Amino acid sequence: MAMEAGSGSARTLAACVIGGIVLGASVLALHLAGPTAIPSLPPLDAVRRRFRRRRRPVRVYMDGCFDMMHYGHCNALRQARALGDELIVGVISDEEIKANKGPPVTPLHERMIMVRAVKWVDDIIPDAPYAITEEFMNKLFTEYDIDYIIHGDDPCLLPDGTDAYALAKKAGRYKQIKRTEGVSTTDIVGRMLLCVRERSSDAHNHSSLQRQFSSGHGQKVDDGGSGSGTRVSHFLPTSRRIVQFSNSRGPGPDSRIVYIDGAFDLFHAGHVEILRLARELGDFLLVGIHTDQTISSTRGRHRPIMNLHERSLSVLACRHVDEVIIGAPWDVSKDMITTFNISLVVHGTIAENMDFMEDDSNPYAVPKAMGIYRRLESPLDITTSTIIRRIVANHEAYQKRNEKKEASEKKYYESKSFVNGE
Repeated sequence: MAMEAGSGSARTLAACVIGGIVLGASVLALHLAGPTAIPSLPPLDAVRRRFRRRRRPVRVYMDGCFDMMHYGHCNALRQARALGDELIVGVISDEEIKANKGPPVTPLHERMIMVRAVKWVDDIIPDAPYAITEEFMNKLFTEYDIDYIIHGDDPCLLPDGTDAYALAKKAGRYKQIKRTEGVSTTDIVGRMLLCVRERSSDAHNHSSLQRQFSSGHGQKVDDGGSGSGTRVSHFLPTSRRIVQFSNSRGPGPDSRIVYIDGAFDLFHAGHVEILRLARELGDFLLVGIHTDQTISSTRGRHRPIMNLHERSLSVLACRHVDEVIIGAPWDVSKDMITTFNISLVVHGTIAENMDFMEDDSNPYAVPKAMGIYRRLESPLDITTSTIIRRIVANHEAYQKRNEKKEASEKKYYESKSFVNGE
């Protein structure tokens, strides 16, 4: 026992000696290295500043005319929002559009309603300039805390041929997204111009334009004099695009579900405002979108201008909408009300072909009998025909605008390459 105790004491003594040597060597090394070798902690306020910088949301900016807003615009805004935490959108003034592209179809106040309603938009800047000048770019960076300026991969040239985003690119604050193919404002105006030509010409015996658009078969149609044609884009719908536009949540078990249906063709500010009112009446807004065939049978063979999938995406992008029925039936049946647990069916006072409300075959007869039908006063007196009349009234100006734009779009398609994005 005494030997074991002695051995333990010796080991302890040896450990202490070795530890002392190591500690002494460490202190000597620090002394010889000087004070600069000792790492210093950053000041507390510097740490806080870094933490705040990391926590500050990334703000991105995208501008545009957003004239006759369609799902292509919405998809661009969706892609832009994915590049940051907050999306600020500049809506270009009527005067700037007229000077750079030709007369807009929809005025600024209607375009602002449309952009505000897109669910990926956090704020807007009205009357934005067409060109990103140095003064405006600095304003974006300082006053609006913008980190990056976003645009599609299609070129945006000023009348003098220079790149509208050259300064942002030079500053290293520019990011690019993929252009949504298959639709453009030029294309939609072209569809309406085709309708005008087809209706005014007895010599042509074309099939219904909506059938061409729905099946994705565009064709060049001579404009009857100028020798130029109007190209109709090919829309390529995918299930992924519908998922990207859809909301991830459904109604709760006790949700008050409001239902409204219609064509929602050439989705416009009048549509947005009636959807906003409908959404305020419940917890969940379900929107029924009628088929191309239903619309053709009630509004003529040249309608709709936009096909069912195109119209569905436009409605899905609206922040007031929770879910859509793609290809909703004309009649609102008891089975449909039960299936979707609909609490209220609504319809606006401004719509096309309101005569059916007085017919024996009123599509809202069942919800009326159940006491769950309500007519809403439409905030804006705008219909799809309103938009078409604007095009017809200024036919020549829009024809010239389209010819110029079609040339640049043709150049884009001929030289385009793959760009990451969706």
